[in-house]
Amino acid sequence: MSEAVAQAAAEHLAQHDAVLQPVIAAKGLCTIRPNTDYYQALVDAIISQQLSVYAARAIEQRFRALFSGVFPTAEQILTTDVDTLRGLGFSRAKAAYVLDLAQHVADGRVRFDHLDGLSNDKVIAELTAVKGIGEWTAHMFLMFCMGRTDVLPVGDLGIRNGIRKLYGFTDAPTPQQVTDLAVEHGWHPYESVASWYIWQALDNAPAV
Repeated sequence: MSEAVAQAAAEHLAQHDAVLQPVIAAKGLCTIRPNTDYYQALVDAIISQQLSVYAARAIEQRFRALFSGVFPTAEQILTTDVDTLRGLGFSRAKAAYVLDLAQHVADGRVRFDHLDGLSNDKVIAELTAVKGIGEWTAHMFLMFCMGRTDVLPVGDLGIRNGIRKLYGFTDAPTPQQVTDLAVEHGWHPYESVASWYIWQALDNAPAV
């Protein structure tokens, strides 16, 4: 997502959604930019699930130190085991997830070199075949790593709470209500950017 795309998205959303207009004016252009190292980004996403930024960073530093300070390849990760990773601060589940991702990468079931040519749904299907990667993680990967502009993370609690606050819902909307609201307010093809503005309105952007 380039600055030009961010500008076009801001103009489109401001024109179509009066609720987002003041948020866009206050927050400026969306700062999401693609991350070209998809593999590392996905490993980091697993590490950071349900952790503070500080705790996730500390674990990643110890993880790198295990491999002489360099982020390990999938094959290098597979030379470790769950107990070794637990000694770095991984939970047992996350250690298993990282090893499962490494195995998928090593044997070619997950191939980062072709993801750019796949639809959002196909990327999600490929990634969620890995243990520990659910729809939310896949949505964050599409948005913050691949820079896709048309992703609507309907299950994200921050998005649901932000919509409740900004659009006057009594309760947090259901995923279907989030989808319907996006259509009603003309977010397409910039659902990712609309979501970013909702997070900014709550000062609650995900740490990805």
